[in-house]
Amino acid sequence: MAAREPGRPEWRKARHCDSGTCVEVGWHGDAVGVRHSKNPQGPVLWFTRAEWKAFVDGVAAGDFT
Repeated sequence: MAAREPGRPEWRKARHCDSGTCVEVGWHGDAVGVRHSKNPQGPVLWFTRAEWKAFVDGVAAGDFT
């Protein structure tokens, strides 16, 4: 595996990616980025770690169903 470029997040695809059209999440310092896997050069939504944790906790609690 190639070393990641300094100053850039290490992107990971969502676990439930079945169609090749996936969400990727990357951590960079105190920020969490979210992007579309089919357009890695496209826009990134950035969140604080606290915002991301609140979102993930909400998903686990079923707050968005």
